[in-house]
Amino acid sequence: MPVVHKKEDDDIEMVINMTNKNNKQKRKIQDENERKIQKKKKRNKKIIKWTSIIVLVIAGLIFTFASPIFNISEIKVENNKALSAEKIISLSRLSKGKNIFRFLKSDVEKNIKEDTYVEDVTITRNLPGTVVINVKERNRDFSVKLMNSFAYINNQGYILEISEEDIGIPVLQGIETPEENIQPGNRLDTNDLKKLEVVISIMTLAKENEMESKIKTIDISNKNEYILYLEDNKMANLGNSKNLNTKMLYVKKLMELEAGKEGTIFVNGDFSNKFKAYFREKV
Repeated sequence: MPVVHKKEDDDIEMVINMTNKNNKQKRKIQDENERKIQKKKKRNKKIIKWTSIIVLVIAGLIFTFASPIFNISEIKVENNKALSAEKIISLSRLSKGKNIFRFLKSDVEKNIKEDTYVEDVTITRNLPGTVVINVKERNRDFSVKLMNSFAYINNQGYILEISEEDIGIPVLQGIETPEENIQPGNRLDTNDLKKLEVVISIMTLAKENEMESKIKTIDISNKNEYILYLEDNKMANLGNSKNLNTKMLYVKKLMELEAGKEGTIFVNGDFSNKFKAYFREKV
């Protein structure tokens, strides 16, 4: 029976182990190379994808900014009353034929707000070629009589316009704001603004009592003696700003009772101390 030496077995086992180790190393290298190839393919796909997207975006932008389809064909103005549509479009500095994307909304809004009548404005693009300008205007609530003209004022005390036209809104008499400061865009002085709050309360109550149109002038020169100049050559001495609701009710009642007569209505006393409103006819 032949005898196999142990050394020969060890040599054979070593050769087998080395072969297995080499095979594993080769497979590892092959796997690593395959991963690199797949990773490179994925990277190339991403590059192609994003390059395509960028090219499409650039092409879209070029088309958007260059195509006449997106030129402004119509400019609409909404909710304007005091200012004409032509005036607002002129202020906007927009024009037909200009690309609808070649302006900043904030710039156009700022341009339009240069006019004191404009309190707020919103710009909307309606593709492909319409721009809508929606304005919120300040109202002409009161006027101040100047030498040969009127200054229109809103209920926040903003001076909106100087005009020779009397549009029939209540006149504020006895303001403290210097005449040189009565300019569009300015506001009344602080003391006048405080008195204006009282005037607004008076006009609100007058509206509730259906006598708003009967008030022609309001004298605010003395905060302790507001005076209304009414139709039919009547006056109403209101006193200070206390109990305005009660005072305006008496003014309405006495105007009705003394219709057609010239004179003064007195409601400037202390109603909590037995004062009674009365009318004194002009002699």
